[in-house]
Amino acid sequence: MQIANLLGGARPGWRLLTTLSAVILSACSALPTPAPLASPPSAATSSPAAPDPYLAQRQAMVERGIIALGIEDPSVVAAMSAVPRHEFVLQEYLGQAYENHPLPIGLGQTISQPYIVALMSEQASVEPGDKVLEIGTGSGYQAAILAELSDEVFTIEILEALANSAAQRLERLGYTKIHARHGDGYEGWPDEAPFDAILVTAAPDHVPPPLVDQLAIGGVMVIPIGPVGGYQELWRIERLDADQVQATSLGGVRFVPLLRSGELDD
Repeated sequence: MQIANLLGGARPGWRLLTTLSAVILSACSALPTPAPLASPPSAATSSPAAPDPYLAQRQAMVERGIIALGIEDPSVVAAMSAVPRHEFVLQEYLGQAYENHPLPIGLGQTISQPYIVALMSEQASVEPGDKVLEIGTGSGYQAAILAELSDEVFTIEILEALANSAAQRLERLGYTKIHARHGDGYEGWPDEAPFDAILVTAAPDHVPPPLVDQLAIGGVMVIPIGPVGGYQELWRIERLDADQVQATSLGGVRFVPLLRSGELDD
């Protein structure tokens, strides 16, 4: 996309520095696959305290689909190894829970490819003590990964059925550091700002100005930007000071569009 359009809605005075990364993504995230169910999904019913029958599959996913593809941050690798992805997918997709591709979660939404989840988490430079905002809760998987890396996660989902099911799932799995709510993620969560990191898991056609305003100085946002229904570009945006951000392209991706409250069917 044109660099000039990246901060399409930015307030006057912002300065944008851009760099291009050598990282080109060969795989896509969040492909808009039709949902197999009309109602929101529920997670697998196995108890987290029981022996994990998916442990070997998860380890293989991390080794082949995370480490082998260049993810180096040991904290991110540990988080991807710890979070049970099978708890966040539909029952009929349990056999694919640890394959390195997105899966439908209902209502036209998807759980992202594990590699993309790891890449965005690594690029956000999340550390213990950080306060993190996620836009687009979906199944709650990315929020769970972020909770393994930080002290507090705030996550917003515009689809109420998904927001409710994700909140229930995260509570059941014991993620007490995650605060989830239903709302329009474009506006962020101003009452809890500033955030050390912001991850956006759906694609707008420009960076939402409220999210930049809510990013702490020195904080990082990772966000896909691009047209609805097409391929987008994944950007790492660092806020250098009150009026200047630096954007680095991480390559091509494909995400579902970032929905606004006025775009939803009544």
